[in-house]
Amino acid sequence: MAIMCAKFLITNTKMVNEGKITETDLLIKNGRIEKIAPSISDDNAKVVDAEGKYLIPGMIDDQVHFREPGLTHKGEIATESAAAVAGGITSYMEMPNVNPLTINLDALEDKFQRAAKKSLANYSFYLGASNDNLEVIKSCPVDAACGIKVFMGASTGNMLVDDPDTLDSIFRYAPLLVATHCEDSPTIEQNEADYIKRLGAEGIKPSDHPYIRSEEACYLSSSFAISLAKKHNTRLHVLHLTTAKELEMFSTGPVSDKRITAEACVHHLFFNESHYETLGNLIKCNPAIKTVADQQAILKAINEDRIDVIATDHAPHTLEEKQRPYPKSPSGLPLVQDSLLSLFEFYHDKVFSLERIVQKTSHSVAELFDVRDRGYLREGYWADMVLVDTDASTLRKNDQVLSKCGWSPFADYNFRSRIDTTWVNGQKVWSNDRINHDFRGQKLSFNRT
Repeated sequence: MAIMCAKFLITNTKMVNEGKITETDLLIKNGRIEKIAPSISDDNAKVVDAEGKYLIPGMIDDQVHFREPGLTHKGEIATESAAAVAGGITSYMEMPNVNPLTINLDALEDKFQRAAKKSLANYSFYLGASNDNLEVIKSCPVDAACGIKVFMGASTGNMLVDDPDTLDSIFRYAPLLVATHCEDSPTIEQNEADYIKRLGAEGIKPSDHPYIRSEEACYLSSSFAISLAKKHNTRLHVLHLTTAKELEMFSTGPVSDKRITAEACVHHLFFNESHYETLGNLIKCNPAIKTVADQQAILKAINEDRIDVIATDHAPHTLEEKQRPYPKSPSGLPLVQDSLLSLFEFYHDKVFSLERIVQKTSHSVAELFDVRDRGYLREGYWADMVLVDTDASTLRKNDQVLSKCGWSPFADYNFRSRIDTTWVNGQKVWSNDRINHDFRGQKLSFNRT
């Protein structure tokens, strides 16, 4: 397995980095960025003429479900990381609701060993919280995981932490960042019971999903998480916000000034409840895609730095599973291959600047999680980079999907940009619409003490 390769010299590119767009050249050597300058020459380097394309730091996705171990009929590290690099994601942080659950240090280490053999992108994993693994959480070394994941509401897998004393102790003693899925289970259960009573179980439609997994359910849980974080001064990261009401609880400003941060996901930006009519269960997810007003509030919150990170919550299921009637159809969408492309749609529509997209998908993630030597295009940093052509298009077809599930919620959508090339640790892993399977990503390291 190759580790390093010849130098790459990228010329004539427009580099989007640290709030600026600069016409520059960039030299990669031994996996890292050797030099950034207006004009570089190196006879020993392989030249990539970017022809005015945009060079951006690779996306660091802080929330994915790659399904390994135990759920590999839906996805696995090899297939999902391939889809990720094809979509411009160079590093990911993966969730613990697999089988067995990642709720002890042995299970955590097993996933790192799997990724070292299979992952095309860089990787880290969350240690999951449960009602009875507090001592494991307290003993977790600060650099052993990207964070502690707490499901404060029912979701995929049996990981609901619903004991108030346990939650209080997790927030009190967690040695590293706590990331939460916030939905209040009793509220959801009552809403579902009301719908069943009124319509019957088989009468519930995908368009009812945002009213079962309601605004109230989200707000009750996220406000509780925030209250615990404030009580114990916990470093809290609230995942996949979906409602305007929740956004009022978060402050504006840079990540460096915050102990409590927020994430939004690409599907909650791109879709709203009007899309249930055509996509149905294909966009069924937890928390649910909600109203146009909620969607617009999230977009605004990104531009005003109220939301700090954009991620995917990539969660593949087979088409057969998704095509079951609503009550039996699982929640989750495959998103890594199309995440950056969907965000560049907002650039074309003048909703987000390129600098804003890079800030939310790379810079802020690196700062929030204290990722070492990644997330920026800087001399000495690892060369995790993506070349994006905003003058080319990508017509998404399901037969092009690299995720094992073989479908995309964006099927037949014509994106107005193209992921030209992806480098991971200085290696060209995606180019000319092809994956290079000869390289492997690295375990993420963190600047933590």
